[in-house]
Amino acid sequence: MVALPSSPNEPTRRSDREKLFRDAPLLWRALMRVDRAIIGLTGRLEVTGDVPDSVRGKPLLLAANHIGNLDALVLIAACRTRRLAPRFLATGGLFDTPVLGTLLRACRHVRADRGKSTAGEALGRVVTALTSDHRPVLMYPEGRITLEPDMWPERGKTGVARMALASGATVVPVSQWGAHEAMCYGMVRVEKAGDLRILFSSWLRAVRRRPKLRVHFGAPVDLSDLSPDRVGDATRARDRIMRTIATGMVPLREGELGAPHHFDPTRPATDKPSPWRP
Repeated sequence: MVALPSSPNEPTRRSDREKLFRDAPLLWRALMRVDRAIIGLTGRLEVTGDVPDSVRGKPLLLAANHIGNLDALVLIAACRTRRLAPRFLATGGLFDTPVLGTLLRACRHVRADRGKSTAGEALGRVVTALTSDHRPVLMYPEGRITLEPDMWPERGKTGVARMALASGATVVPVSQWGAHEAMCYGMVRVEKAGDLRILFSSWLRAVRRRPKLRVHFGAPVDLSDLSPDRVGDATRARDRIMRTIATGMVPLREGELGAPHHFDPTRPATDKPSPWRP
């Protein structure tokens, strides 16, 4: 039997994965290690699925559902188990804070200004980021923590779809469940010390309970028949991405496909059910 030669642009061995991972800024890799320790203290991380070797080192978007204040840390820890060092598409306000903003820029995360005239610039920034750096970009298509009554993904926006179609990036859906138990919703904006105490005390309760923090990397979403220039294709791409994320949540939510078992009295909810609920 003769082995077929592999393209140098397609990492297929563990050493290739490790090289791609270690190309991330040293600071970011160090922070990911700290994050893994925090998540290890918080609960029991369970990661299933993977990102295919064939799409690593190429433009790649990770699209995840948003369920709580701590789920970004859970996603970082899950990515680390798969030797991924993603860049987050983060709101511009975080980049403007003195310390956190410096860290975000040093780790080469991507800025998005929501609700401003410059919001459209995020599309160009992500396309540039995807084509100039092989590390994936992780995004929340919903744009906020879900307020769907049973915590299924909200309808979502077309931003991720437009970025994928404009850059030719592969979209890998990331489904998660359990992080909402690790910290309460609390409030939309932390404005005083008492707000922080509410969030921190809920985290301490989670440390005692050690909830399961489940993350699943799904198969890439097929968008090959869609075009960035055709009217309606961004919406069609959004629908495929969101539906795949929701489908991936089903095994993670076994036994609580209806109302979540964990009740958070601080979490508001809309009266709009998710269009993607399986």
